[in-house]
Amino acid sequence: MAKARNTLLISLIIPVLFVILWWYCAQRVDNSIILPQVSEVSSLLIRPMDNLISMGSLLSNILVSLIRVLTGYIIAVLLAIPMGILMGYYSTMFTLFNNFLGLFRPIPPLAWVPLVLAWFGVASFATLSGIEQGQLYTWLSSLKLSMVFIIFIGAFFPILTSTIYGVRSVNKTLVDSALVLGADSRKIFSKILLPAAAPSIVNGMRTGLGVAWMCLVSAEMLPGSISGVGYLITHAYTIAHTEIVIAGMISIGVVGAVLDLMFRIFENRKFKWQRLAR
Repeated sequence: MAKARNTLLISLIIPVLFVILWWYCAQRVDNSIILPQVSEVSSLLIRPMDNLISMGSLLSNILVSLIRVLTGYIIAVLLAIPMGILMGYYSTMFTLFNNFLGLFRPIPPLAWVPLVLAWFGVASFATLSGIEQGQLYTWLSSLKLSMVFIIFIGAFFPILTSTIYGVRSVNKTLVDSALVLGADSRKIFSKILLPAAAPSIVNGMRTGLGVAWMCLVSAEMLPGSISGVGYLITHAYTIAHTEIVIAGMISIGVVGAVLDLMFRIFENRKFKWQRLAR
């Protein structure tokens, strides 16, 4: 208990020093447009339900952004993990796809913006589903295909790369032994490849979620966006509400940190054996 308390206190030293430095600099600058006071930003954060510049509350915009990120991220997971397993296990699949996908891996998600706009315009999931009214339409219309695609691209390659590495790192002796004992392909995948590669896959999912969250602001700057914390930051900047910009940035950081913490807790609970085996 004492060790945990000491660890918590140590981890708070830098944030506290940063806030003190922020307060001091804001006092010296004395210009809320350049650097708002700590109290101005904190008042927004402790009242996340308040309406901001007629764009809804901070909390509602965060929820919209979170839904967008999770939509693109889940699509990336559903595609990247099966493809990564196949490429990692079958050398023919690896040879077939690796060089081709390697051409797209270095391209930043933001570089896709002009092409994505040409492909999708302002079309949304509501456009695909044909829903034209009601609360469901409101939510689906906020899921622009262009935004989801940018987030998908950001998450796809980290998950794919980690999955391939995890499967290719599995001890071949285990697979050969299972084949000798009569195991079929399904059992090899479910009993050997997936459990052994799971730590690497989960680590890739964690990295992919972080990249997807970082792509959020770029995605929400695309035409057709009228909500989301990224759009809130951009719009607040244009009307010189820097305190909203900083509050939005802090919100993105906090939500991203919470999502990452959830993955770390899961890793610590499910893959403790990996640390013990080192």
